[in-house]
Amino acid sequence: MTVESAAPVATFDEIVARRSIVVCCGSGGVGKTTIAAVVALEGARLGRKTVVVTIDPAKRLADALGLAGLTGTPSRIEGDWPGELWATMLDTKSTFDALVAKYAATPEQGERILANRFYRNISGALSGTQEYMAMEKLYELHDETDFDLVVVDTPPTRHALDFLDAPRRLSRFLEHRLFRMLMAPSRGLARAVNVAAQTFLRTVSKVVGGDVVDDAIAFFQAFEGMEEGFRQRAARVTELIRAPETAFVLVASPRRDTVGEAHFFADRLGAAGIAVQGLVVNRMHPSFGDGLGEAAAERSRTLDGTDLGSLYRNLADFQTVASRERAHLAGLAEAVAPAPVVWVPFLSSDVHDIAGMGAVAGHLFARER
Repeated sequence: MTVESAAPVATFDEIVARRSIVVCCGSGGVGKTTIAAVVALEGARLGRKTVVVTIDPAKRLADALGLAGLTGTPSRIEGDWPGELWATMLDTKSTFDALVAKYAATPEQGERILANRFYRNISGALSGTQEYMAMEKLYELHDETDFDLVVVDTPPTRHALDFLDAPRRLSRFLEHRLFRMLMAPSRGLARAVNVAAQTFLRTVSKVVGGDVVDDAIAFFQAFEGMEEGFRQRAARVTELIRAPETAFVLVASPRRDTVGEAHFFADRLGAAGIAVQGLVVNRMHPSFGDGLGEAAAERSRTLDGTDLGSLYRNLADFQTVASRERAHLAGLAEAVAPAPVVWVPFLSSDVHDIAGMGAVAGHLFARER
């Protein structure tokens, strides 16, 4: 399939300097949140006004940035850089509320929906709501604020696919026959839906209660006239995902399962016509050169029974692991080529502050930290 996004860049420096959106994707536990924070920090160091947003419920981003916590309103992080660094966390319900208020024809219509019990129940819990509101937040930060760079830290891989598909799913829902029936202008159940739907809803009422069904119908009828605004917004969000200004960065680790997840995600992006713009592999074992593993193993045998022999055996083992990792990852690097690939080694300590992120940046970007 023809890839519609911009041609791959040569380095991660160019991604941060030339793109206005960077989406960091990957399975859980590979350091994706840290990479998102490092990319955002680099944007600030390049003089750009940058915001990083997470929809990860583990809330690790606040820790990495040294913040007590994140909210749905961006918080500025002070530091010695020429640009600005901001951070925020997705608040699904408040984002949904703001969208309802935006597309309501009158303040009264918006208030009627926000007060509806059915809406209050689904606004934070309905399957796919979080993913769509994440895309809405991305669109809002990009189009309705003055940030130069928006960096998105997504949920683990397969949930991030929901993140990508959410606008399309919303559009399909708004076109669904049952939705259109429930939207029919009326005041009673008999006039709102046809006979078959009435039978279905009466059955549902016996299970969940008539009040629940009445609330749902009232919600859809209160929603009347707003669906076109939601549909157009979903279409614009989809365009933004595929725009040349958006870069998808894949984050993985050398473990076989996370490499498999990364392959899966790269394939799905390709099927959607989106190019991976960069690959980061965290926690790599260091490699000391071709052939060193065999030489160290042979040397350990000649010194068997000595402390020096044990050291050579350890060196041989490390080199063997490093070689296997690189061989295992070669296929993934080929799958995303010609996008740049960066190997980030094990660090001496966990990344939990700005200084630690600087150590990662030293591997990710060309300039020394």
